[in-house]
Amino acid sequence: MKKIGMLNSNISSIISQMGHTETLAIGDCGLPIPKETERIDIALIKDVPTFIQTLKVVLQELQIEEVEIAKETVDVSPKLYEEIKNEIGDVKITFITHEELKVKLKECKAVIRTGEQTPYANIILKSGVIF
Repeated sequence: MKKIGMLNSNISSIISQMGHTETLAIGDCGLPIPKETERIDIALIKDVPTFIQTLKVVLQELQIEEVEIAKETVDVSPKLYEEIKNEIGDVKITFITHEELKVKLKECKAVIRTGEQTPYANIILKSGVIF
């Protein structure tokens, strides 16, 4: 049994396979995930697990250099946007429309579906390097 870190084997596997600039998304329970993109569904019930809980755990293992979030997040869910900024620190944020974000999910290695029910609780994480 794994002693520390990410216990979800599907998420752990995806993170360990990611190379520089490849992307991984985390989304709310309503985000439409393209059929061609791997779905890692960890949603149990409303808000379990939350988007932020999931983001925190993923960021413990994945080095990122940029994130993409929907412009709508800032206006519709400002508290969530502040929480995202707090978690990612000084990482570059690129704003795209929610429609653009949904299209970009086709390029992601996977989308992690959470139980979150806050509007626009979605993010695309771009993998960085540790050297």
